[in-house]
Amino acid sequence: MRANTPNLAFARKVLSSQPFSIYLGARLTAFGDGAATLELDVRDELRQQNGFVHGGVLSYAADNALTFAAGTVAGPGLLTAGYTIDFLRPARGEVLRALAQVVRPGRTRVVCRCDLFMVDSNGNQTLCAVAQGTIAIAETVLPESAE
Repeated sequence: MRANTPNLAFARKVLSSQPFSIYLGARLTAFGDGAATLELDVRDELRQQNGFVHGGVLSYAADNALTFAAGTVAGPGLLTAGYTIDFLRPARGEVLRALAQVVRPGRTRVVCRCDLFMVDSNGNQTLCAVAQGTIAIAETVLPESAE
């Protein structure tokens, strides 16, 4: 673990420096203590031909949530080394919520798990996918906009 882990404000700055995250309207609603929550409002252009949220959007949310969760224990300068995702049911709802948590922080890699939920207009959550990923600790330079 690194001593200089970022806080929610810093993590939100990092997220806001990602053009694709801005396009999707992603937001970090929680960050700290080995966990992160990423949410985005579902709009029609994020759906596939049957009206469900596209698997690529679910994959994006898992990837980013996994990496942000790792950042709570390892600090900035992280890269996704790999992840797997299992789609459990079609994603229907108003909000996609990705809740990620650290499973094991290592010296060079952090293993995390992510549960992806669809939230309906009444606030009910339905688990639609699960993911597990390995995040590599790499010394990278963050863009000035994220500092």
